[in-house]
Amino acid sequence: MNEDKSVRYHRLKRRASVTSLLVSAAIPVSLLATGGSDILRDLAGSLSGRDSSALLTVWVYATAFVLLHEAATFPLAFYSSFRLERRYGLSSESFRTWLRDHVKALVITGSLAVLAVQVVYGTLRLWPGWWWLASAAAFMAATGLLAKLFPIVLMPLFYRLTPLDRPPLRERLEALSAKAGVPVLGVFEWGLGEKTRRANAALVGTGGTRRILLSDTLLAAYADDEIEVILAHEMAHHVHRDILKGLAVESALLVAAFGAAALALERWWAVIGLQSRADVAGLPLLLLAGGAVMLLSTPLLNAFSRSNERRADEYALNLTGQRAAFVSAMRRAATQNLVEPSPSRLALWLFHSHPSIEDRIESARAQRD
Repeated sequence: MNEDKSVRYHRLKRRASVTSLLVSAAIPVSLLATGGSDILRDLAGSLSGRDSSALLTVWVYATAFVLLHEAATFPLAFYSSFRLERRYGLSSESFRTWLRDHVKALVITGSLAVLAVQVVYGTLRLWPGWWWLASAAAFMAATGLLAKLFPIVLMPLFYRLTPLDRPPLRERLEALSAKAGVPVLGVFEWGLGEKTRRANAALVGTGGTRRILLSDTLLAAYADDEIEVILAHEMAHHVHRDILKGLAVESALLVAAFGAAALALERWWAVIGLQSRADVAGLPLLLLAGGAVMLLSTPLLNAFSRSNERRADEYALNLTGQRAAFVSAMRRAATQNLVEPSPSRLALWLFHSHPSIEDRIESARAQRD
């Protein structure tokens, strides 16, 4: 029964995800096809009193674009992240709490998106021939900075984080981190239960901001042995420098995406009636070209991630020797988090950054000391 329920849940989640992607793509396509982008650019210019490439005009245009995207995708976000979660017993938050967090996330991501657009058009004006490379470099730096600041600036805006008040477990995990050679600043209880019934654990941050997070839902339902092997898996990503490797892969994709955007702009700016290459009305074209590269790379990114996850499982088992605890933790997590046990090959390829639960359990059982 649980397997059927998880399959239905994930099928609906994937359907909502694909629909949201299509809606997101339809917005820039519609703006270009109908001349709406020119109208939006002219409106932004009239409000700012500047030309089509001035940063104030870019700011007004980008803000309007973010709000338009939010209006178009909000019903899907509500359905996928609130209604479905409630229907399948995964959410424990009220609509008011969900909406507050959604607005908070919109303000943060929207502000970053508007800033990103200003960076792109600022570089277009300063370095017309190499703007795409300069923009990619700026985005790489921002990605690295956000990875460092996420646990100390962004997470506390959404979740309660308090020092773990279980000395034996805290000392055990600190000893594990020392054994793995991954120093941490502390072990914290993560107030996930206020919003979801899922259990989770993480080792977040880099260098001086790295810390262990254990959800209250995990602490309430899992044995210490299970928590230890779960954290050993998270530590493996830091030992293997998977975060840095991921940033390197993302950086390469950013260069490719901006390169594709530059080629599209050079080929089509006059055809679609832009006033110049730096005309902000061309933003939908840049988003479509760059977004196509990122979308096409998704299966490869998922395969890369699944490879890292398998290696992290192997490391965790070797570090702790807790094979029975690993298997029981996977089984418990599959039930509690409504994980699809054996997704199809196509679903795994397109949507899953982790191997299936059954594959992970089978690999753990097959591993020998």
